Amino acid sequence: MSDSISSTDSCTTGNGPRAPKDPAERRNGFFVLFETQIEATARPSGKPSQEVYLEGSYLIDKAKYIGGVEDEDILSLLGTCAGFRKLVHSIGISVKAEDSRSGVSFLLQNWGKTDKFTSGTCLQVPCPADGTELILQLDQIEWSADDDVPGKFAFEFDEAGRLAVASIIFYLNDGYTAPELTPETPVAFGSEPYREMIARSLMHQGNNVRLKAAIDKASRGEDVTIAYIGGSITQGAGAKPIHSECYAYQSYLGFKALYGKDGGGNVHFIKAGVGGTPSELGIIRYDRDVLRDGAVRPDIVIVEFAVNDAGDETRGNCYESLCLKILSADNQPAVVLLFSVFVNDWNLQERLSPVGLRYNLPMVSIKDAVTEQFKLTKAGGNTISKRQFFYDIYHPTGDGHRVMADCLIHLFTQAAEALADAEDIDLTVPPAIGNDFTGIRLLDRSYTLSSVQIEPGSFTASDTDLQMVELDDNPHGTPEFPYNWMRPEGGGAEPFRLTITSKILILVFKDSGSASFGKAEIRLDGKQVLTADPHENNWTHCNAVIVYQQETSGEHTVEITMSGGDQDKCFTILGFGYC
Repeated sequence: MSDSISSTDSCTTGNGPRAPKDPAERRNGFFVLFETQIEATARPSGKPSQEVYLEGSYLIDKAKYIGGVEDEDILSLLGTCAGFRKLVHSIGISVKAEDSRSGVSFLLQNWGKTDKFTSGTCLQVPCPADGTELILQLDQIEWSADDDVPGKFAFEFDEAGRLAVASIIFYLNDGYTAPELTPETPVAFGSEPYREMIARSLMHQGNNVRLKAAIDKASRGEDVTIAYIGGSITQGAGAKPIHSECYAYQSYLGFKALYGKDGGGNVHFIKAGVGGTPSELGIIRYDRDVLRDGAVRPDIVIVEFAVNDAGDETRGNCYESLCLKILSADNQPAVVLLFSVFVNDWNLQERLSPVGLRYNLPMVSIKDAVTEQFKLTKAGGNTISKRQFFYDIYHPTGDGHRVMADCLIHLFTQAAEALADAEDIDLTVPPAIGNDFTGIRLLDRSYTLSSVQIEPGSFTASDTDLQMVELDDNPHGTPEFPYNWMRPEGGGAEPFRLTITSKILILVFKDSGSASFGKAEIRLDGKQVLTADPHENNWTHCNAVIVYQQETSGEHTVEITMSGGDQDKCFTILGFGYC
């Protein structure tokens, strides 16, 4: 086994396979990353890294949309480790860092059958950072017999914030062929076809009274704050660096350059995107993450949940309630609805745009701008391809974020140039979907309310391994819901008990990929109403579920205990939303 790379139940470090004595003919293959910007993100444990998840359809989608693979037999083989090794001869990895002396390691991890995160192969090898291709030949790797499905790739760095460009190509075994990657011409930003594409994003210009008021205010040199709330795209996923190249920051810079005074120091920026979360959670955290508990009064708020709200239990009620909550502020902020898009041309603008139409709000659709031109070739009118726009199947690249920013800037300029509407929007119209959640407030461990009784029981610890979010223009992550109640591993059996008077209660709990976390039972006035499963999504983030929703307010007692079989495991209550 001297020629093999050993990898067992935990990640092992190797020097890669020995180089062949003579040059080998280059095999046919396809890319799953192609000249993609990566960034070393700080992690709660381990080195700063860029992670690339492969489970479910992720790897198959990368082969389709980045590699151009259409052969269903090839795609099906990528779904299991056995199929992967049947298809792939070797993996080519190249990394070109800003500093070629940077320490970079490439990690390959398969999920295991016995224990997802520990029993599969975990291989880690040092990788050149000067663009030289590292070849991992699969038959020289010791694979775990417990391998189930491809889990993730990762690039680990010595320092957080390091940037690089990476490519990963799968070279195929004999008998399989994939199309060669066709190089694409760079996006012609500023060209006439590009401007026409951007113009198509203006789905509805809406009432301009509030937006023009903010623009005029900024032009006079008065302080103006533009805020963004949404999911991972608003957080900046896919942009490198995430804090400065995301669409939110870039569109803020555009607004500041156009309308700010004396260098734009009077224009301020709030960014509150949280990956994997819908407006159901957004409305709970709006006061904290956008208003900063009353310290901030935004003049413009961009709301971006068009690809996150598929799991919203209220099917738009929370979304409309959030819009109304913002619009009803006494300083009369403008609300802009932004509809981002996934690589399969999907979003929820058909469900959510009636909210914008009901209140005559400006609406910007990235879907309307880019999806039709995706079908064209560069020779036939394509301005940006899917490979250029999408970092993965969900998130834009840096170029994609620039497109989104330019779409918002186009709205700003159109509003500035238009005649002012005669009257402000009418908030007294009946809701398009619902407005039951407008009064939602956050309750967590930091609040002391005489009307709320909390007996933590065995939920006495505080969880510090939380979802980290790059707020505003900060490159570092800020923990979401740090004032939580955690039931530690092996803790007691005493239930968490909340007695509160409200008509709506939403539980926010932590999702986790750790096997140490278990399910919890939620009882309302002695009757079990739901089971909270932290492994439903299997990664560290915030999950919101409705415990009850009633027409009138009343006193209720909620108890949370560990489920049968999980009595020795952890569970974290991040907080509650109530009204």
